[in-house]
Amino acid sequence: MKKIFSVLLLIVAIVTFVFNRPALAADAVKGAKVFSTNCASCHAAGKNLVQANKNLKKEALEKYGMYSEEAIIAQVTNGKNAMPAFKGRLKPEQIEDVAAYVLGQADKGWK
Repeated sequence: MKKIFSVLLLIVAIVTFVFNRPALAADAVKGAKVFSTNCASCHAAGKNLVQANKNLKKEALEKYGMYSEEAIIAQVTNGKNAMPAFKGRLKPEQIEDVAAYVLGQADKGWK
């Protein structure tokens, strides 16, 4: 019985290791370039030229439930209200990089 359990455990470990690739970390440096080209016209220095209260500062991101990579990725990908969707314009990796950049800048106070 112990051998069967050990073999099953080994199989699960192998399958998990082989078929589950580790997630690649987003690149905030690349995100800064994408942000500068695609987002800064409305969000320079973390501001929002369309809706001033819904800016990219940490307090606003937290208040509106946007202080996570997942939330920012969804917003950039699908758009909402006055913000256009960037799905199809940017690659998913670029959107992930932008999210990492925005969160990093929010944590620094957009300095």
